[in-house]
Amino acid sequence: MSGSISTIKNSRNQIYLRCFFALSLSIFFYSCKERSTDGVESKPDDTPLVAYDEVPSLLPIERLKLPEGFKIEVYADSIEGARSMAMGDNGTLFVGTRNENKVYAIQDRDKDFRADKVVVVDTGLYAPNGIAYKNGALYVAEVNRLLRYDSIESRLGQFPPAPEVLYDDYPDAFHHGWKYIAFGPDDKLYVPVGAPCNICDSTAKDERFATITRMDSNGKNREIYANGVRNSVGFTWHPKTKEFYFTDNGRDMLGDDTPPCELNRVTEAGQHFGYPFCHGGTVKDPEFGDQRPCSDFKGPFQALGAHVAPLAVKFYTGGMFPEKYKDYAFIAEHGSWNRSKKVGYKISLVQLVDNKAVAYETFLDGWLDESEQEAFGRPVDLLFLEDGSLLISDDHGDAIYRVTYTAPAVAVR
Repeated sequence: MSGSISTIKNSRNQIYLRCFFALSLSIFFYSCKERSTDGVESKPDDTPLVAYDEVPSLLPIERLKLPEGFKIEVYADSIEGARSMAMGDNGTLFVGTRNENKVYAIQDRDKDFRADKVVVVDTGLYAPNGIAYKNGALYVAEVNRLLRYDSIESRLGQFPPAPEVLYDDYPDAFHHGWKYIAFGPDDKLYVPVGAPCNICDSTAKDERFATITRMDSNGKNREIYANGVRNSVGFTWHPKTKEFYFTDNGRDMLGDDTPPCELNRVTEAGQHFGYPFCHGGTVKDPEFGDQRPCSDFKGPFQALGAHVAPLAVKFYTGGMFPEKYKDYAFIAEHGSWNRSKKVGYKISLVQLVDNKAVAYETFLDGWLDESEQEAFGRPVDLLFLEDGSLLISDDHGDAIYRVTYTAPAVAVR
């Protein structure tokens, strides 16, 4: 199968149309005779007209490569522009988007690890990439606003609930303005503000540019937590040390192999990670590097590949994968655009030993056809389920995947 996403989408739409007409005809004849006992038309339930999980996926996931014992399947597809994910108390998977300007709620009602209902929570938003869930409420970060949808899981299927606006005064520049958000162990909500450019000293215009901020859950007491961060679209906390780890996308237009993208660790609030003066801890910026030396800044915890565009980072805490994976940070590498030969388009691992990075390797790849230089998917966010399996969102293939592990059978002689 070719890697053309447009071909896959068109084929799937044709399947939906055939299912739609067949099911519509049967519903028409059934509805003509179905009445409740008191003569009033019975109220239909909330089952979709075309059962979501009855339409097969056309994504060529057989091309994806994993270590022995691991398996990947499609959890949900046709989720246009799927990016950040958050799980509700009742098992609803909420998914944000960037260019599609909508937020989804995805349900697996029969608990077979395959989505069977998809609801659009809200639409017409300004790049609602960042989402988080806490105390029954869904938090959605647009470029310049933070919204909260209270009691969200009990209101699905209704008209979109009117959200409360917690703030609307962050910079509104779209370039690197889409956000990843998450609540930390301190119950603070962490919100990055990317630099509105490839390379510029944007803090001269607004000190919040090129930072990661944090605030109370009501949007108050906002402060800058980390400085010199060009564009972070993923972060997490180490399950034991509780230290903050974040990915950062390196600047473009310095060649194929420089500067590196970064996995960083914050050991105290207020640290500066170099942008726009220094990249990757060692690369002096040709435009701003004379203003401050690299020695002024905190270098990366692990230098990643140049232009791989690292997004989500998560540590494994579940019980399904082999125990050794609890020593790794999983990173979604969205994939390059500013390079003569594409790189990334995979899930990578950074191994930690005694709180130090000792290895950087590939866990899952195959979305990119190296010879054709075409990709059918670009991983964005990572979320571990209660059973220990891994969900991966893909905004190019419009899908959510699920990765599981089964120990290989031991040969008996």
